Amino acid sequence: MSSMFYTGLSGLGVARTALMTTAHNTANAYTVGYSRQVAEIASAGGISSGSGFIGSGANVLTVSRSYDRYLTAQLSSAQSASAALATNGTQINRIDTLLADKTSGIAPLMQSFFTSMQGVANTPADPAARQQMISSAQALASKFRATDQYLSDLNTSVNEQITGSVDQINTYATKIASLNQQISQISAMAGGQPPNDLLDQRDLLVSQLSQVVDVKVLQQDNGKYNVFIATGQSLVVGDYAAKMAAVPSAADPTRKVVALSGFAGNTSELDDSSITGGVLGGLMAFRKETLIPTQNAIGRLAMSVADAVNAQHKLGVDLNGALGTNFFTQAVPGVMSNAGNAGNLTLGATLSDASKLTTSDYNVSVTDVAGTLTYSVTRLSDKTSMGSFTSFPITFDGVSLSAASGTAQAGDSFLVQPTRTGARDLDVLVRDPAKVAAASPITTGNVAGNKGNGALGAAIVDASYPASPLAGPVTLSFDAGTGTLSGFPATSAVTVTLANGTSTSYPAGTPVPYTAGAKMSFGGITVSMTGTPAQGDTFTINKNTSGVSDGSNALLLGALQRKTTMGNGTATFNGAYSQLVSEVGNRAMAVKVASTTQDSVTGQIKASQQGISGVVQDEETANLLMFQQMYQANARVIQTASTMFDTILGIRG
Repeated sequence: MSSMFYTGLSGLGVARTALMTTAHNTANAYTVGYSRQVAEIASAGGISSGSGFIGSGANVLTVSRSYDRYLTAQLSSAQSASAALATNGTQINRIDTLLADKTSGIAPLMQSFFTSMQGVANTPADPAARQQMISSAQALASKFRATDQYLSDLNTSVNEQITGSVDQINTYATKIASLNQQISQISAMAGGQPPNDLLDQRDLLVSQLSQVVDVKVLQQDNGKYNVFIATGQSLVVGDYAAKMAAVPSAADPTRKVVALSGFAGNTSELDDSSITGGVLGGLMAFRKETLIPTQNAIGRLAMSVADAVNAQHKLGVDLNGALGTNFFTQAVPGVMSNAGNAGNLTLGATLSDASKLTTSDYNVSVTDVAGTLTYSVTRLSDKTSMGSFTSFPITFDGVSLSAASGTAQAGDSFLVQPTRTGARDLDVLVRDPAKVAAASPITTGNVAGNKGNGALGAAIVDASYPASPLAGPVTLSFDAGTGTLSGFPATSAVTVTLANGTSTSYPAGTPVPYTAGAKMSFGGITVSMTGTPAQGDTFTINKNTSGVSDGSNALLLGALQRKTTMGNGTATFNGAYSQLVSEVGNRAMAVKVASTTQDSVTGQIKASQQGISGVVQDEETANLLMFQQMYQANARVIQTASTMFDTILGIRG
């Protein structure tokens, strides 16, 4: 009878354990990260008898989790990708909204600025038109500076979010290491039985960590997790957690980067491109792919506008007859020495050709090649080598570098930012309407007594003119016998360019053959004549001493809007800005589509994972009824065994 009693008792214990497990599942149906638990029941075996083996009940081998390691890892990876895209998309949308402003953005203000130049060209003597041009320029410069400030504030926000993400990573890593230790100790004390709830807590921490940054998990033979970040750097190894920090970049202190303090105490910066996934990966991708290029592109546009307007403005004269000066301030490329440099070389940078500027930053690395210091320049946007140099100046993509002071050592590096502060440093220098150089510095005329129909057109000056302006009046005379014009200054050679592009140079002071429509250039001045002059006809070229009624240079200033002055002569100002707006908009849309797709994938994986690990209340309710009946049946077995035992005792009595 004792055998039957213990068999019923074992079944009672199994039913009780199963009921407790089911009750635990029901209580944690909405607990985040909880995996449904199952009591693993097995037969206790049989006892040999003359009639065969008689069963001796059942027992619970263990309480296991409904858990799929592969699906859990997949879900963590998918959640990491979703978080990265969501973060990246949120940040890009802020820039997209800024750039696409059609009422008070850069594009309408730039249009207003060039329109105001046309107003000056139409009425050069009107002080109101000149003031409007200055006011439009100030509004444009102010918008450039405000846009740059907004982008700089975004960079500050990204730095703060990176710091917050790193703090979260450290918290999760410490907790995972602590749970590794607890799980190992408790499992050993329980004879190797798994502490399921602690295992769930650890998996939840890994899941939450993966939403901050993409991580890889390797489970040791003893059940402890090793967690790796970036390109394989150890974040958690068993019971120990490494420490991460958000520190100013050695190359660019305005940017926060992630540094990892190893278990040996060594600290090293992690490359931004190695940080992927999660909020942190999304921030890194946004800064590298959108924020920095956008700020550089806005800076390039500001520098290009300033360079082109300044150059043309200096080729005109103001109301006082004085040559124009720089209309805008002109930013200069920036160079930063790496904080880890052993040498003390300081580099200076100047703008050599605004039309060749790109939106990229550049790295200059110093190496020792056969005893000679070599400076290798790499364009960071596409990793293109711009060449290796052994001496200064070093010129590339519109920038010229020079050695300001000190000497370099092998291993040193420098970050060149040609356009980063271009928009920040833009301002209007001309504040007096009278100093707007709207007129041409040269006037041309046809003497009233001329007999032919030759007409000398308006003069055009180039960049070399301000350095050696016209010394005095020039009178050209036509000799019908030789078909030449004489009277050009004795200090300058004359170049005649025909309509087919053929050019011929003539010595200073010598007569020049006349061809209708041909361009005649000397001393930075170009004139052309049409018609047929008569013998002795004269034509005058003189300085413009008062630009009151002349708006020809303002007309040339306005024409800059349509000139392809950017991208090596491939884009106008409006075209370059429109391209930037399009690129940011396309990237925002691409990230949005990718995010929607990734969220769908993540949802499908989560559904599959929950199909295995999630608690289904209907199923647990059915289990409660089943194990309750099991409990009652085994209690009846014990009761039956007791009755039989009492009967036997009664017979013996």
